[in-house]
Amino acid sequence: MLILCSLANATAQGEAREIVRRMEENMRGDASYQEMTMQTVRPRYTREISMKAWSLGNDYALIYVTAPARDQGTSFLKRGKEMWNYVPGIDRTVKMPPSMMSQSWMGSDFTNDDLVEGLSAVDDFTQRLLRSETVNGEPCYVVELIPKPETAVVYDKVVYWITEKHYLPLQVEIFDDLGDLVSTMHFREIKEMGGRTIPTVWEMIPHGKQGQKTLLTIEKADFTIRPEQHFFSLQNLTRVK
Repeated sequence: MLILCSLANATAQGEAREIVRRMEENMRGDASYQEMTMQTVRPRYTREISMKAWSLGNDYALIYVTAPARDQGTSFLKRGKEMWNYVPGIDRTVKMPPSMMSQSWMGSDFTNDDLVEGLSAVDDFTQRLLRSETVNGEPCYVVELIPKPETAVVYDKVVYWITEKHYLPLQVEIFDDLGDLVSTMHFREIKEMGGRTIPTVWEMIPHGKQGQKTLLTIEKADFTIRPEQHFFSLQNLTRVK
């Protein structure tokens, strides 16, 4: 009986891992170029930032801020587990320590890791299929992700609602080490863009903070590009447009 239970658990875990793998593959692709607008909403103000982003696999990412004028030229580079930030106003490149990956990205409700996708939902977490559930008329797998001991995150678990049809995220809930809900992310306006079907609006809502949220809208995407690794260099961090 114990052997049968172990085999059943292993099969369920393998299924959960495969669901998450397919979702991550659909969302990231092998490489991508995207143009995005991020709107940070607060009770007393709203701030909007436009940017361009390039990625290659899980290890390389480059983000260039195009607007507003005071932030134009600010850029971020990820190579493997390392990340740098270039600030054009002082013409300085700063290497960001791992502890900063969980901090707010430019005052938004997204973290640095959210934007550069520094973690892999497949490799940096263990996965468990909880149940099936319908969200907004879409049948979804509900999968729990627990960070592995070596994964540098400040939260305790993440729960994904992943569509059965396209293997795309519809909702994510993030919990702290006390088991309390920290934030919820909704994915909306699923459409074909750049050769893939993706959610083009991401809404991050921090729990318990009335009138606060961040909206990330993908306006253009290309998943057919193939940038070379040397594109993601410190030299290019200060030159990319």
